[in-house]
Amino acid sequence: MNFAFDDTTAELRARLLAFMDECVVPAERAYEEQAATSGWGPPPLLEDLKGEARKRGLWNLFLPGEEGAGLTNLQYAPLAEIMGRSPSIAASATNCAAPDTGNMELLAQFGSEWQRKEYLEPLLNGEIRSAFAMTEPDVASSDATNISTSIVRDGGEYVINGRKWFITGAMNPNCKVLIVMGKTDPEAPSHRQQSMVLVPRGTPGLTIKRGMKVFGYDDASHGGHAEVVFEDVRVPADHLIGEEGGGFAIAQARLGPGRIHHCMRLIGAAERAVELMCRRALSRSTFGKTIAQQGVVQDWIAESRVRIEQLRLLVLKTAWLMDTVGNRGAHTEIQAIKIATPAAVEWILDKAIQVHGAGGLSQDFPLAGAWAGVRSLRFADGPDEVHKRSLAYRELKKYMD
Repeated sequence: MNFAFDDTTAELRARLLAFMDECVVPAERAYEEQAATSGWGPPPLLEDLKGEARKRGLWNLFLPGEEGAGLTNLQYAPLAEIMGRSPSIAASATNCAAPDTGNMELLAQFGSEWQRKEYLEPLLNGEIRSAFAMTEPDVASSDATNISTSIVRDGGEYVINGRKWFITGAMNPNCKVLIVMGKTDPEAPSHRQQSMVLVPRGTPGLTIKRGMKVFGYDDASHGGHAEVVFEDVRVPADHLIGEEGGGFAIAQARLGPGRIHHCMRLIGAAERAVELMCRRALSRSTFGKTIAQQGVVQDWIAESRVRIEQLRLLVLKTAWLMDTVGNRGAHTEIQAIKIATPAAVEWILDKAIQVHGAGGLSQDFPLAGAWAGVRSLRFADGPDEVHKRSLAYRELKKYMD
């Protein structure tokens, strides 16, 4: 394993760092102000940032192959980390934001020719947004086989009934299509019951009921998290993605890269938290000396650095394995980073908030919002407990007779 930056990565890092310093970070306050008055739509200045990112060649960096920048996971990792320093802006500005990233990967891998033409191309161009409708309020969605939304074939159409929630991006008026996972055959083996269909926004029977809050945040700048109701929603049969019964396998293929992308960005969020923590500690005094001179604060700073370095190496190893042996061969490491990274970064953000005092809880610093986002990632793409269960079983299996 060699984690040194190759020439392509080094050049893109320099370009992306310049974009962050010159365009993204200076726009953060105005972006948040616009987001507060833009409803569920994107802040107006986002289009300017997207145009600048495209002009600088910083577009679709996450996607390998002809459709994207052609980067490996190992090449993309340090770039996603940089974006993670300002995740609400940088990922969207470069067209590398979830859930669109996963949906583009899904359509690129499993979509039919017309599906790719109709939805993948405008997504790649940043012309529309999308949503991935999997989680449900009425079942324990930590077990994806529990999904109860029905997708029933009726002649040349599929009829969809069910309720989803925390569907990221669905509140955004630019969200033009939802990828919906439901059951087409409840009598099939548990992992062959599910299928995925494309449901265009505006289809009769599809209701975007409300935006869900996360620790009081509406995440409008990300497109929100919606509760969505499907009542006899009809779509043509060619809106099926892949084959009937293939939904669970497609979901797993989609979630693998999504998990590592989250972790890549979280390392950038942790780096920024440490930077803010150090600057704050050096600028404030208590009991006759700077906060930075307090032993407990020094312990937090040192521990934060150790955790970041550990996480980065594990993420890079995972990226390298995904590139060399595939997502299945990197399954253990993908689960390990998904368990370790959000928990560790949550701890780092908590200490940064503590150093900032009341300011850390306020809108004047990005820490409180970042903490809420990180905490939610202990659920997203599978809760910690499910990953630990699977990882433990894989370890135990080595010693079973």
